Amino acid sequence: MSEHEEGQVEQPETTEVPEAADAQTDEPEGPTFADLGLDSRILKALRELGYERPSPIQAETIPALLEGRDVVGLAQTGTGKTAAFALPILERLEPRAKHVQALVLAPTRELALQVAEAFEKYATHLRVRLLPVYGGQGYGVQLSALARGVDVVVGTPGRIMDHLDRGTLDLSELRYLVLDEADEMLNMGFAEDVEKILADTPSDKQVALFSATMPRTIRKLAQTYLNDPVEVQVKGRTSTAANVKHRYMIASYQQKLDALTRVLEVENFDGMIVFVRTKNETETVAEKLRARGFSAAAINGDLPQAARERTINQLKSAKLDVLVATDVAARGLDVDRISHVVNYDIPTDTESYVHRIGRTGRAGRSGDAISFVTPRERHLLRSIERATGQELTHMPLPTADDINATRLSRFDDGITAALAEPDKIDFFRDVVAHYVNEYDVPEVDVAAALAAVLQGDEPMLLDPEAERRNERFREDKAGRRGREDRDSEGPRDGFARERRPRPSGNLVPWRVSVGRRQRITPRQIVGALANEGGLTSADMGRINIRPDHSIIELPPDLPASVLDKLSRTRVSGKLIELQRDEGPSFVRDRTRERDRRDKPFRDKPFKKDGFKKDGFNSDKPYKKPRHKG
Repeated sequence: MSEHEEGQVEQPETTEVPEAADAQTDEPEGPTFADLGLDSRILKALRELGYERPSPIQAETIPALLEGRDVVGLAQTGTGKTAAFALPILERLEPRAKHVQALVLAPTRELALQVAEAFEKYATHLRVRLLPVYGGQGYGVQLSALARGVDVVVGTPGRIMDHLDRGTLDLSELRYLVLDEADEMLNMGFAEDVEKILADTPSDKQVALFSATMPRTIRKLAQTYLNDPVEVQVKGRTSTAANVKHRYMIASYQQKLDALTRVLEVENFDGMIVFVRTKNETETVAEKLRARGFSAAAINGDLPQAARERTINQLKSAKLDVLVATDVAARGLDVDRISHVVNYDIPTDTESYVHRIGRTGRAGRSGDAISFVTPRERHLLRSIERATGQELTHMPLPTADDINATRLSRFDDGITAALAEPDKIDFFRDVVAHYVNEYDVPEVDVAAALAAVLQGDEPMLLDPEAERRNERFREDKAGRRGREDRDSEGPRDGFARERRPRPSGNLVPWRVSVGRRQRITPRQIVGALANEGGLTSADMGRINIRPDHSIIELPPDLPASVLDKLSRTRVSGKLIELQRDEGPSFVRDRTRERDRRDKPFRDKPFKKDGFKKDGFNSDKPYKKPRHKG
């Protein structure tokens, strides 16, 4: 066991697969790793990992770094740049040195962990002491490792600066410095930290800078801190992998959750990442998916590191099937079993699209990308197609017939799989035979009864006719529904705008236990009642958002099945606790509101001789206080 394995309290199972795995090809042309002059122990580790030939950026970068040249590499994620700088550093490390020899800066903790694992894999047969340093991890582990001695530090700029300020990290004898995804680091606000680290390290160090783009700030950084660098550029990386199938679906905001649910039903997926724009949306979507019976969890920048690592481990081990994430939270996240990526909110820039889709189709595997596009976002499709060189094909919203066919097929597959293991069904065969003999019931009826018991009260198949009558599932209504969604947000005083046509029937006020304190909007309440309770716009009237609860007009006699579903419904993490409201009606409530607005500001006219501090119409004139000093 290496000293690193004995001394570091690291959990390699929580880190990510190295990027170089994605860069290997089956093409026989070009040099091998052995041709690059690497140590035999490194070559042995590469053979064990299945790597035979370097990717283009590795073939250009490794020789330059081995010669001691500074390097500027222009490459996207997935080109194999981790091995491009890790292998030369491992080749040139001084054995058993008592100081930090190499520092790798990464923008996020996930990417730092990914790079650290790559180093560990390549250094399997070397005695290298490695330490990942990132925020969210306790200082104790990092301090004890630094005190014992470390050869390579991989970390985020913020935590590296913390250690430098504390005096617990000494970079005075640093020989190699790598800036990985430099443009992302600067975009995240680390420019000052990066420049301070570069300025406070030895001037004769070797620097490698890798960036997906080369804006003016990166160019200036390279000119200031790199010495006559070799520039290596990998072209054509704006396109996504050829083994990824790209599809899109037209859906309004209110249709997205139903569309995602149906995609999960009909698609044969292993693991899935659902990308949304905001941190709050990750929790909302994950919560609604769990309520519908799917194994889903959220990951965002606010999640503690321990919880993030636990969630990723669950995704890797198939204990979790759907991960709802933001762009930043998923950066550097590479899990083999991700077969599908869904853009719940389509990104507005093509680089983000490429980054998201790069989470699937890794290492030659096939993948699927599905994007939900609102009518106003259609123009983004053309931009993505031009930038990536990939055609996005239209995917219709799965119908009730599609879902029913999938459910029946999976039911058949489950029976076939059970029949393939006779040892597991022998006991139940005897149980069924006993029931048939005892009650003289045909076996097929017993099998049907057992299936009904297994299914429970929820119907196995959807009603296609009912769906055809429901405009919510019609894709050609997405544009109109998008306008209704904006109308449902309501004015700022808490009352939702009235829709056209007005709801039919006699509606009565119902109370939900969420209000302004939970930052609730009418749209969220409407969405919860529609998605979880199956209510339509015809069933809903006006909405009044109050400080600790809200009132909405609904039919007086809601079915028990609807009430049962809504009893488990949450908005912003809180149960809505739907119940009839016995308080003032909407008419009386709004009449009082109007009366208060129309009531004169004062009952009596001002007196000419003045007024006092705490009220109007005083007989004593107000005297301005005298200030001392």
